[in-house]
Amino acid sequence: MFSTFALSFAVAVVLTLLIVRSSRLHARLSADHDFSGPQKFHARPVPRVGGIGIFVGFTAGALLWAYKSAEVREPTLALLVCALPAFCAGLLEDFTKRISPAWRMLALVLAAFLGAWLLNARIGYTSIPGVDAIAATSIGAVVLAVFVVSGVANSINIIDGFNGLASMCSVIMLTGVAAVAFTVGDPWIAISALLAVAATLGFFVWNYPMGLVFLGDGGAYFLGFVLAELSILLIARNPDVSPLFPLLLCAYPVVETVFSMYRRKVVRGRPMGMPDGVHLHSLIYRRLMRWAIGSRDAKVLTRRNSLTAPYLWVVCSFSTIPAVIWWDDTGALAIALLLFALAYVSTYWRIVRFRTPRWLVFKR
Repeated sequence: MFSTFALSFAVAVVLTLLIVRSSRLHARLSADHDFSGPQKFHARPVPRVGGIGIFVGFTAGALLWAYKSAEVREPTLALLVCALPAFCAGLLEDFTKRISPAWRMLALVLAAFLGAWLLNARIGYTSIPGVDAIAATSIGAVVLAVFVVSGVANSINIIDGFNGLASMCSVIMLTGVAAVAFTVGDPWIAISALLAVAATLGFFVWNYPMGLVFLGDGGAYFLGFVLAELSILLIARNPDVSPLFPLLLCAYPVVETVFSMYRRKVVRGRPMGMPDGVHLHSLIYRRLMRWAIGSRDAKVLTRRNSLTAPYLWVVCSFSTIPAVIWWDDTGALAIALLLFALAYVSTYWRIVRFRTPRWLVFKR
C-alpha cells in the first residue's frame, strides 16, 4: 500500500506546484484578488484552486488501489463518483465566484444522495433521543445522511480561513477515522481515509506556512464530503462504533458552524449565511497575534497568518483524541462532546471580551 499512498502524495505535490508556478497564466480566473472580505488575510493574489491537487492526487491513488485489488474496485470507484458533484460545484465557484450558496448546497445534497444509493451510506441510528425515530425509517436514514454530509462539508469550508487550517484539521480528523477503522477491521475505510490524508499533505507542502496556494471551495467541499461519507460508512458497516464518534471527531468545525449560526442570527440579528470576521480563528489572528498588529508588510502578515492555524490544530485535536480513545463508548463521547462545546464557547467569549489568558497571547 505504500506505493498507493506515495502516488497520492506525489501527484498532489507536483500538481499543486504546477498550479503555483503557472499562476500568472490563470490568475485572472483562479486567484483570490479580493483583500477586503471579512475573512481575507492574504497580502497578494493567490490561486484558490488547490483542491485540484488534492482531488487528482486522491483519485490517482484510489485508481491504482482499485487496479491492484479487485475486491475494493466497486466501492472505491463509487466513492469517486459520489464526490464529483461536491468537488465540481466548489471548483466552479473558485473559478467564477458566481455559484450561489443554494446551488452549491444542491450539489452537496446530490453527492450525499449518490452516497446513500451507491454506497448505502445511510444513518440508521444516532443514540440521540427523538432522532432515532427518524433514522429508523428508510427515508429518514437517507435524509439524516444528506444533512450530515452537507453540514460537515460546509463546516470545513467555514474554517478554511488561514494557511494550513482546514487542510491540517482534515488530516487530523481523517487520521482519526482511519485509526478506528483499522481497530474494528475495516481496511477499505481506513485506506480510503489515509489516501485523502496523503493527497492533503501534498497540498499542505505548498499551502503552509507561506500560503502559495489556497484550498478553495472545491478542496474544502471534497475533504468535507470524504470525511463525512467515510464516517457514516464506518458506523453503518461496524455497529460497535458509537454513532456519536463522528460527531465528537468533527466537533471543532461543527461547533464552529452551529455557534456561528447562533451568533449571527440570535446575537447580531443577521442572516445565518452572511460571512463575518468574528470566527474563532479570526479572533485568534486579530487578538492573540498582537506582535504584528498594525503592520502591512507582506512577510509579517504571512507569518502572522501561519502562526494562527496551530492554535486551531490543538483545538481540533482536543475533540479527535477522545473520539478515537472512546470510539465505542456513547456515554463517554457524549460527555466529551459537551465539555468540548462548553470549552469552545467559554474560550470564544473570553477572547471576544478581551479577557484572553496571557499564556495564549503570542508576543515577540
